[in-house]
Amino acid sequence: MYQHKLEKDIRCPLEYGLQVFGGKWKSRIICVLAESGTLRYSMLRKSMGNITDAVLASTLKELMADSIVERKSYDEIPPRVEYRLTEKGKSVVPILQNICKWAGAYHREDSENTLIQCQKCDYNKG
Repeated sequence: MYQHKLEKDIRCPLEYGLQVFGGKWKSRIICVLAESGTLRYSMLRKSMGNITDAVLASTLKELMADSIVERKSYDEIPPRVEYRLTEKGKSVVPILQNICKWAGAYHREDSENTLIQCQKCDYNKG
């Protein structure tokens, strides 16, 4: 796994927040899990669209390390693993919804490529 050469230099809470839930994939994973509840890896990947296995696995590990997502594995054959938001992860959802409301006022939507959970988002009602 990639090791950063320098320690992260986070100097304010905003930087911490953006590091935890910012970026292309983290916010999408949080939104998919918020919409669906608990998902197995394959269903999560299917819901994400064009994410690769390596990126999904890496991003899930980062979200788990930040206590946003929890992983539960069952002692079954075949193995079953499920992912869901923690309480900390659920607390991020209103923040992301507010970002959507703000962005909805300024971003022209491409409805053909909009994620399913985004099509249900009520940002334009705000």
